Amino acid sequence: MVKRLLSGIFYILVLAEFILLRYVHIAFFDALVVIFCILGAFEMLRAFKHKMDMVQKCIVALFAPAVIICFSACDILFKSMQETDPEVVNYAAYFTFAVFMAAVAILMSLLVLRHEETTLESTGYALMSLLYPSVFLLILVGCNHMPQYSEIGLLFVFVICPFSDCFAFVFGKLFGRRLPEKMAPQVSPNKTVIGGIGGILGGAIGAAVIFFVYFGLIYQNELEINTFNLIFFVALGILTAVFTELGDLVESGIKRRLAIKDMGDLLPGHGGILDRIDSALYASLVVCFVVVVRIMIVG
Repeated sequence: MVKRLLSGIFYILVLAEFILLRYVHIAFFDALVVIFCILGAFEMLRAFKHKMDMVQKCIVALFAPAVIICFSACDILFKSMQETDPEVVNYAAYFTFAVFMAAVAILMSLLVLRHEETTLESTGYALMSLLYPSVFLLILVGCNHMPQYSEIGLLFVFVICPFSDCFAFVFGKLFGRRLPEKMAPQVSPNKTVIGGIGGILGGAIGAAVIFFVYFGLIYQNELEINTFNLIFFVALGILTAVFTELGDLVESGIKRRLAIKDMGDLLPGHGGILDRIDSALYASLVVCFVVVVRIMIVG
């Protein structure tokens, strides 16, 4: 318990430091995401062990962080060019997609170039290791680079997730014996439906906290305090909490298939970095999507 608490505090301090450093330049937070990607890819490759050969592992280890680095560097470069020439088109997404597809093409070509050593099964494992967590983390970088409300996006990911997890744990402990119905018994037998409801409540409360503290006290003039905006925040908090729980269950499903308890041992009491950020990976998907839609509709 002490190790879990200390490693949790260490993770929060590191996360808070890089979020503050993004006020100096957004590249600092991108660097943290790249570190997450490198560690996460390593954990995936180690978890799959002998299911891939060394060449496939090297390709994944090289291209997983390269996808994120490509988007970060290109987006920063093109935006700096647009400051002097507004007509410059930002091709960051195109370059990033090209790098990702290059990785996919290389992994697929091993079925020809290394026909004896490469199987369809090992190719599938390699593609999965490339996708998870790098593409999910790419969305998190997208949140960091949004022209508006990027701070809101990151706060929703890294505030709602712990709120949801804490409330789910408390509700499970308090009401789990009386309401023992499991959420996904074959994947994660310890997670109850009542715990999931608690997690959704935690997401709503966390969103309300973000709304009143961040905008009500710090940036009073940047967002009108009204019922519509509060409802929007709470609704996004609930949706984020749902995806938070889904992300946790997806990783539990991966570990169940691999018959392992944790993805790694980097954080004592928590497991690996993927065990720590699994909820944030799925939460970033819905947060980025909803915030971008709001920017397009409302501005």
